[in-house]
Amino acid sequence: MTPLPVSPVPCLSDNYAWCFATGEGEAAVVDPGAAEPVQRWLALQGLRLRTILLTHHHGDHTGGAWGLHQSTGASIVGASADEHRLPPLDWAVQEGDRLELGLHRARVLAVPGHTSGHIAFVVGDVLFAGDALFAYGCGRVFEGSMAQMWASLDRLRQIPDAARLCCGHEYTSANLRFARHLEPERDELIDAAVRCIGQRQQGLPTLPASMDEQRALNPFLRCDEPELQAVLGLEGLSPSEVFAHIRGRKDAF
Repeated sequence: MTPLPVSPVPCLSDNYAWCFATGEGEAAVVDPGAAEPVQRWLALQGLRLRTILLTHHHGDHTGGAWGLHQSTGASIVGASADEHRLPPLDWAVQEGDRLELGLHRARVLAVPGHTSGHIAFVVGDVLFAGDALFAYGCGRVFEGSMAQMWASLDRLRQIPDAARLCCGHEYTSANLRFARHLEPERDELIDAAVRCIGQRQQGLPTLPASMDEQRALNPFLRCDEPELQAVLGLEGLSPSEVFAHIRGRKDAF
């Protein structure tokens, strides 16, 4: 599969809107927290915005959607379960729906937990996960249950090894600090932290991230792993109970 060229466009304090060309001079954007940075990217690329994809209703992911729709006529796509608290939708989608995005196809995954209506989009080799899954971390559980969030993460970790994770925030450094707090002897986490520091010092994003690496190192994707459970003294607990423990520690970290 040819990699999908994606651009992380910084918005607000630490958000990314994800932009990509869809063919014939058109583009799509995922989670535009603000309109102006996306408009600048479109102008630099010489592209017209055709589609706006929203993973969930939080304002730092939707704040630019209506302005972009008004200025470009781009269609807004979001979860039917959240239609009442998203900008007016042209396409209300749900689990299993597939969208035509020019040269590309998008598949919709329901991943509730961070919010009750959270969805993710798989486009080519890219997982647009919003705030459900971060590099070395995951979103807070605001509206769903811990078991529901674990089930969503368990689903996301089934994405193929070659996939790239594009999430909503530049949280990688903070997430790696917590992951190293849990497993201070894990050399791979130290290597990842050094790499992350170098990228940020150069003003570069740490994303997209490798899903293969996330499955190996992200503690929130490893709650059923006996080695991690042993390190944390949580042997015998269910994966969702281990997840709840880790999420609670992260919330207090």
